[in-house]
Amino acid sequence: MTRRGIRGLFSSKQRQHDRRPADRSVSPSRRTFSDTIMEENIVSAEEIIGRWGSEVAGSLFSAAGRPDSARFLHAASDLHRSMIFFSAPSEESTASREERSAALFRAHDLLAAAMRRLEREMHLLLSAHHFVLNPVRFRPQYASSSDASDVEDGADAISELDAGDEAMRDLGAVAQTMISAGYGKECVNIYKMMRKSFVEESIYRLGFDRTKAHVQKLDSTALESKIRSWLAVFPVVFKTLFSGERFLCDHVFAGSDPIRESCFADITADIAARLLAFPESVARSKRSPEKLFRLLDLYDAVAEHWPEIETLFAFESTSPVRSQAVTSLLRLAEVTRSTLADFEAAVQREASRSAVPGGDVHPLTRYVMNYLVFLADYETALADIFADFPFQAPYPLPESLFDSAAVATPPVSTPSSPTSSTVTSFEGSPWRSSPSSASAVAGSVSVRIAWFVLVLLCKLDGKAELYREVSISYLFLANNLHYIVRKVKESRLRILLGDEWAARQAAKARHYVGSYRRLAWAKVAEAVPTEPEDMTSEKAAGRMRRFNNELEAACKAQAVVTDGGMREQVRASVDNMIIPAYRLFYELCMAATVSSAAVRFSPEDVRNMIDGVFAGKNGGGSTHGSSGSGSSRGSSASGSAHGSATTGSLGESNRPEYN
Repeated sequence: MTRRGIRGLFSSKQRQHDRRPADRSVSPSRRTFSDTIMEENIVSAEEIIGRWGSEVAGSLFSAAGRPDSARFLHAASDLHRSMIFFSAPSEESTASREERSAALFRAHDLLAAAMRRLEREMHLLLSAHHFVLNPVRFRPQYASSSDASDVEDGADAISELDAGDEAMRDLGAVAQTMISAGYGKECVNIYKMMRKSFVEESIYRLGFDRTKAHVQKLDSTALESKIRSWLAVFPVVFKTLFSGERFLCDHVFAGSDPIRESCFADITADIAARLLAFPESVARSKRSPEKLFRLLDLYDAVAEHWPEIETLFAFESTSPVRSQAVTSLLRLAEVTRSTLADFEAAVQREASRSAVPGGDVHPLTRYVMNYLVFLADYETALADIFADFPFQAPYPLPESLFDSAAVATPPVSTPSSPTSSTVTSFEGSPWRSSPSSASAVAGSVSVRIAWFVLVLLCKLDGKAELYREVSISYLFLANNLHYIVRKVKESRLRILLGDEWAARQAAKARHYVGSYRRLAWAKVAEAVPTEPEDMTSEKAAGRMRRFNNELEAACKAQAVVTDGGMREQVRASVDNMIIPAYRLFYELCMAATVSSAAVRFSPEDVRNMIDGVFAGKNGGGSTHGSSGSGSSRGSSASGSAHGSATTGSLGESNRPEYN
């Protein structure tokens, strides 16, 4: 083709362009390649945006609309680029000011329509997938399940994860498009509103009331219920709900760190701070020794989840959440220290002057030991709470109270408070070294627990003086010390105080039992002659009458041996002390035809009388003999307790309640 022909071809094309509508934004005579591309972007965007106008009810990201979703998002981005292109003169455009203005307004109107659609799509996505976007689940749990149901549940879980991933990608694409187009504020507002509503609803569905009830106005039952609810919800919220929201924000707004931070902070910070303020409110409510365990539960929960709190709320904008966590921990620690000081003071002030019948275990012993059993479960929390408060004994401690060499010392004259003229330093006491611990943390708690036990033992020594019969004083000490040792061995107190400590106290208890046996039954045993063969009938009758009187007197004394094993040992030892010698004496009396008025009891009668002292209502210990092993941390209190250790009495497996 000749050059002239080629010019003719272009001339023909030019004439075709001249016949196009005259309302184009840019004059054909001045169009550049960039002008053409941008104008075609506007035309293309107009078609897809018009197809998904506000009157269309469906979603771009539904099965029917998904083929258009990518094109719609691309068109919106193209419109934004066209607006930038036509907004100011450029070397790449030869369009006049009027032409640029017309194209700019046209692109702006289309982009505004596209953004309205994307706002709706953001709302639809967040509404339709609000549960699968966060791993918190609210479905009923069933006690039994079959393999088929397990497979079905697994398939459902995989399907939900897939749906969540897809929804997250769609949200990210919508957010990126809106933010790039300058509609980030609208996008973020919708996202914050929808996700914050979901988080608050989730916490409510998990079981925690969002209302700001004044803790100080709640009765003990309502407070216990609220604490239980908080303890159940708190780990799920911080380990799952908030971490899920952080993950979602990081993916939806991956292109903007400030927006990610702002969204997560606005959605979760206020709710997190309110949750973390609850322990502080509980700590500020009325104090009582029985409430201590719930305070420690709250402390444990916050301290255990501090890594999540510190990581999730690491932004400067979320620093109030971290501050509230620290404030609650400090307040709980302060009240814990004060409550334990109150508990110790209440034990030391206990001044009841009524002796427990038969030398049974004192209610104070039951209360204090059950209290310490539960307290031992919080070893780590207590070590943290007292880390900066090293223990100092308020009194110099008597060596004899914990020195195994002093077991033979009669206890009746022991003072009722931890004071003595013969003392040693706290650090140097033998009992101080007996707790077996693998770390200094355990040791610091061991010292405090051992001090509480010491205070209790001193009170018991004083109460032993209330008995008229010295033998019952020893039995009282034996019962109470045996109870203390058993509670230590059956709980974490064994770890804190150690086997050596328990063994020393058990040896003391056995010594007290021996002292009781000697003092209570010595006169009976002494009434049986050692050499009855050389006695006349008259002397034998006289000794038999003496034996009868001593036996009846001893059997009238009320004696309680609480522990079943110790009771059998005492009964067997008393039998061995009296029955063999009496049997020989009885047989000689019968052979010597001693008066039947003098020989009133056969050896079996004597055995039954002795056994009767340690059996039945008094000796059997049926009302107190059941034992609780270990503790029930986190469980509810089913027993009742008074407001202080001075009068409180706990069942052995019951936890102190609030007052």
